[in-house]
Amino acid sequence: VIGMETFGLGAASLPHLVMDRIWHLLIPSVLGATGGIAVLSRYVRSQMLEVEGQDYVRTAKAKGLPPEAVHYKHALRNALLPFVTMFGLILPGLIGGSVIIESIFSWPGMGRMAYEAILARDYPIILTVNFLSAVLVLAGTFVSDVLYMVVDPRIRL
Repeated sequence: VIGMETFGLGAASLPHLVMDRIWHLLIPSVLGATGGIAVLSRYVRSQMLEVEGQDYVRTAKAKGLPPEAVHYKHALRNALLPFVTMFGLILPGLIGGSVIIESIFSWPGMGRMAYEAILARDYPIILTVNFLSAVLVLAGTFVSDVLYMVVDPRIRL
């Protein structure tokens, strides 16, 4: 991500340039993450509410385990399994979501380029974006499988 620069910064030192870039990337990053976090948090919440009613969670509570142990060891691990499966499909959505952010902040980027290529029927760019989306699906699936192995110790690759 290229970021924007403050006008008149000129030949500033490297730490000032880095902090300026971080400052200008802060709002677009928060904007891009907010929508995804809202959807994922609602999904995890609904999964946790479903898992909290299961028999093994009630059994763990009846055994007298502390509430933190019941939530983190028993409920959260099982509630995260569908979330981890869904997490792998988020990576390709980054290209589509970036179109809005690039339009708002007038940034040149891949999402905007893909949108303009579709309007102009520029097939090589469209095919390249589709290929990169497929690579992101594969990478997301791989990351999802690795995270699934971390969350559920019964799974081995």
